[in-house]
Parts: sequence; C-alpha cells; structure tokens
Amino acid sequence: MNNLLLRFGFLLLLGFSWGTNHAQFNRYLIRFDRKTPNVFQLNQPQNFLSQKAIDRRNLQQIGIDSTDLPVVPYFLDSIRNISGVQILTVSKWLNQVAVLISDPNAISRIQQLPFVVQASPIASRNNTTQIQKFTLENETVESIPLESISSRTYGDGVPEYGASRAQTSIHHGEFLHKHGLKGKGMNIAVLDAGFLNHDILPNFDSMRTNGQLLDTWDFVAGESSLSEDDYHGTHCLSTIASNQPGRFVGTAPESNFMLYRSEDVSTEYPIEEHHYAAALERADSAGADLCTVSLGYSEFSDPIYNYTYADMNGNTSMSAIASDIAARKGLLMVIATGNEGQRNWRYLITPSDADSCLSVGAVDTLGNSAPFSSFGPSSDGDLKPSVAAVGRNAVVANAVTGNPQFGSGTSYATPIMAGLVTCLWQAFPEASNMTIIETLQKNASRTDSPNVRMGYGIPDVKKSFVALQKKYASLDVSFRNCKTEHQLFIVADSNTTITIEKKIPGGPFQTIHSWSNNNTIGKQQFNYADDLNGTDYPNIQYRYIVTMQGDTTYLLDSIQLNPTNPCVVILPSENSLTLTPNPAKDFLFMNWERQNAANVNIGIFNAAGQKLHQEKLSLDPGTITKRIDLRKFSPGLYFMYIEINNEKPRIEKFIVQ
Repeated sequence: MNNLLLRFGFLLLLGFSWGTNHAQFNRYLIRFDRKTPNVFQLNQPQNFLSQKAIDRRNLQQIGIDSTDLPVVPYFLDSIRNISGVQILTVSKWLNQVAVLISDPNAISRIQQLPFVVQASPIASRNNTTQIQKFTLENETVESIPLESISSRTYGDGVPEYGASRAQTSIHHGEFLHKHGLKGKGMNIAVLDAGFLNHDILPNFDSMRTNGQLLDTWDFVAGESSLSEDDYHGTHCLSTIASNQPGRFVGTAPESNFMLYRSEDVSTEYPIEEHHYAAALERADSAGADLCTVSLGYSEFSDPIYNYTYADMNGNTSMSAIASDIAARKGLLMVIATGNEGQRNWRYLITPSDADSCLSVGAVDTLGNSAPFSSFGPSSDGDLKPSVAAVGRNAVVANAVTGNPQFGSGTSYATPIMAGLVTCLWQAFPEASNMTIIETLQKNASRTDSPNVRMGYGIPDVKKSFVALQKKYASLDVSFRNCKTEHQLFIVADSNTTITIEKKIPGGPFQTIHSWSNNNTIGKQQFNYADDLNGTDYPNIQYRYIVTMQGDTTYLLDSIQLNPTNPCVVILPSENSLTLTPNPAKDFLFMNWERQNAANVNIGIFNAAGQKLHQEKLSLDPGTITKRIDLRKFSPGLYFMYIEINNEKPRIEKFIVQ
C-alpha cells in the first residue's frame, strides 16, 4: 500500500491542482495517521466484530490488534462536515476512506486536517474510458446440449453432478460429498462484479429456501441489492452453490454465502481495490471462513495508475495487502491468478500475488494447463499459481436461464477450488487457514515438480482429507491391570471403520476389534480394552487400519508395548518411572511401576520455558505405559514436570529428534 500511496502522492507533488488536469478526478483516497483516540477498545471486540469472527480468532489463536479497530469516528465526522464531500467506503485495515468531491476547495481543506497523512486522486470524474476488464478477459461462454446432461445417481444415493461432474471428480471431490461434507455451517464470501438474477435463478433455490444467503452489499453503489448488476459473479457463484442433482451441482452447495460487489465493470480504477479491502473487512466482521476472489488488477483506465510486473510482489497493491491482512485474521483467501498467459503482460495480476493466498490457475478436465492462464512466479519469487482447477470449459450457470453452459477463465477455476476447500475445512475446524493451504499443496499432482503454470498442480482432496485425518487423530494407549486400553479420537462417519490388529512374538498381525458408529461426519471417540490375563509376552504390537466406505484404506498408526511381566500379581518393591526412547522422535513412552494409586500432573516445557503440553493422570497400582505424542514438537531439548499426589515435583529431561 505504501508504494501505491506514494505514487499517488507523487502525482500531487507534480502539480495536480483544480485545473484542467485535476478536474478529471472527483474521487479521492484519504489516509489517516493513527487509530486514536477511539471510542472502541481492543478489550471489547464484541462492539466491532461478530461472535463468529471472534471465535475464528480464538480458534486459530489470533490476537485482536489495532487493524481490527474501526477508523476513529471523529476523523470521519470531520471529513463528513466539510462542504462538498461525500464518504463512499471506509477501510479500517488500511486506515483510509474513499470520498466523492463536488467542491473544488474541499480537498485542500481535507489536507489541512492534522490527522490526514495523504489525500490522493483515485478515480475519474466520468465513467467514459473503458478498458477490457479482467473479469471478462478471455472468459467465454458456450451452451451445453441438454441431452448430454446425465441424471444418474451413485449407488450410495449421492446425486450425479450432471454437466459439472468432471470439474469436481478431477479433484476426487465426490469423496468429500459422499461422506457428508458439502460445506454445511461454513461461510463463503464471494467478491465480484455483480450477481445478476441470483434471487430468481433455479440453481440457487436451496440457497434461498434454506437461509444460506447471509449477507449482500454493493460497495460500488452503496446498497444491498446485487441482482441487477453484472453476470460474472452469478457464473462464479454457480460453480459452488448450484444444487440441481442430475443437472448441475456445485462443489459446496450446503455452504452459507455472503455476496459482495466491489468491482465496477465500466472502468478500472484503484478505488475498486479500496472497495475490495472494505468488502474483505465486512466478510471478516460478519464471520466468513473463506473468500473466493475472481478479480484482478494490472492496467487501469488511466495509465498513470498502471502496475508493473515488479509491483506483483505481494506487498505493493492495496488489494494484495488487504488479502494478506485477511489471511492474518484467519480467513482463507482463494484468488484467481489471471488470464494473461497469451497477452503481452503474461504474468499473474494482483491480488493473486498476496503472500498468504491460495492462488488458482486454470486447466481443462484432462489436467492440461489452459493457454490463457497467467504465468508465475510473483516478482519476489513466490511460487504462483499455488494450485490449479478446471477453468477451461468449466460448467457455469447461464445468468438468465440457469442452464449449464461452458465458461473459460481462471475466474471459474477459483470458486470451484474454493468450494472444495470449504468442504475439506468443514471436517477439520481446528486447522488453520494456512494448514489447509499447505495440505492441499502437498497433496497435488505436481507436488514434487511444481511449475509456473500450475504451481503444485491439481489438488487431490481425498488425499488431503486423509493427511488431515491422520494429523488431527489422537491415539492414547495405556497398560494397566493386565489390559491394554486404547482410546482414539478421529474424524469419522457411519461409513468409517477402524480395525485394531495385534501381533505377538512369532505370529502375524490379527484383527482383534473393529470400531464403527452411526454418526455423521465429525470428531468421534472410540474405546477398546485388550485383556492380557494369562499372557506374558515380552512385546506386543498393535496397528490401526482406517477404511472409509471402500474409498480409501490406510495405516493410521502403529505402536509397540514392552510390558514387564504384565500380569504378575507381585508388585515391585518401589515406585519407578522411565522415559523411552530418549532421544525420541514421534512418541515418548512413560513406563510406570507403582505400589499405590496416584494422581499425577504432567507438564512439558521447551528450553525457553514455554508450556507445550499438560495433562492429569490417575494411576492404579501395577505396571502402566503412557504414550505422549511428540509429532507437533520441534527437534530440541525438553523438560517434563511430574507432580505425584501434590508432592514435590520431579523434572525429567528428554530430547526430540
């Protein structure tokens, strides 16, 4: 933002005044120097953020800072009271306001206010000059013969996608849908140029009937109505929200939606980036989880504002800066890379250069890169695009009839991907936005050989699901009273089976128990106790196999216990504790021998004294093994604080490799 504002400031220093040159501008960007004094306080976020936005920050351990505070109301009142000034949109993150000037003397009075850092022209007086817009550029539409649309269903009752099947199945998106992950309870903000007929098209019947449309706002016109504006947003929305089984089903049809118009299709000026920032702020405050953005900027109606490729560094444009701030607030930003691959510009456009966004390039349904899809990397060397989805001959809804038709552009690849990301994140709400992005990139078609056309390639959401299922599964195995007790927490549904297999010395693995349940998808708890009475094995191995309705089967985890005479009644002569192995890698085992029952408090600290783990145990007499999961710990030296029956604690050292 600073470079952009400095550029505008430089124009003023060159002599812009209310003369022949300056008269062409009537919209200005006013930037403020601080957020104080403010009637809003950081310790009372409920006064300026929704509970959902606060909950997102708490879940992802994100602090509330000064960027969250609204612009100082006194500053806005002071500008509003100047004759000939109308406030258009406000950005609290960038601490600035866009104004419409009708009095030639108003801008000089604004510049004299002590809290104003800069007042810069940002848009023309008249919308007369038009350039080819990013939202329309290289994006074509073509009708699909109705007889080619399937009305079949899968054997398990999940509806066929109709014309849109290929753009979902290339990512194995049907896996998520078959397991009940269709975006329910997740909030998607769609930023675009308009949503023509979204209130009447049959594609969105379920969205309207089920109350899934949470918010609308037009930042260009300053009103809530969006159904009379451009059709581009309707096309994009349909790839996610369309819900016509056997005809056209989007990638997250049960999601909630927030629709925001930040783009003026008649011209291209930086004021649209300011509107974009304001729209992201509204999405954040209203509780969006994810934003899908099929907008971008490189050339403007007035070339004085044009960007260069060097500006595509994630830190220059207002829209890129706002996108990264949104990501820091926990929003997952999915942004189109652009359609410049066959034009002179060639490279990605902003805000897809934002450091913390999932930028999306376009491929066809066979996985071939679309020739129009913009090239990466960003000018500072970040790999762009991040991933790719179907954007060449993607299926979108006709904005007049709702019939499926083909459309081409990274604009369509982006919401297709955003819908699948939403369904994936639905299953793992404890994951951060950046964890979801990283997982998708690690489980894509070109993970080992990324390039500047497709990034890490086409994400496989089934593999991504399994990776996150493993990551957030919690397995606790303990040994007491001649029993091995297994407790597993894992995301599962009624089509999930977890099998425990056991191996004793000299024998093969054999199934000893299978877990299943009748619950819908979500974190489930499974318990089992393996009775070892009458045995005296030097070691026992267990492993846990996850099967999801035949779609995927994999080894979740394995463990080896080394009980010492596990079922001998004679107790040891003294209490003892050993930590094995040490150094450890993935797991640390606490091996206890107790004469008496005990209540134990355990805390694990790193070398800097930060507490990383804490739990309480109730120990029975006998030999007990407790496993500690170290997979989230970085390599280094750690200290275990052990307090038994509130007595003087002992400290044990261990190393994580």
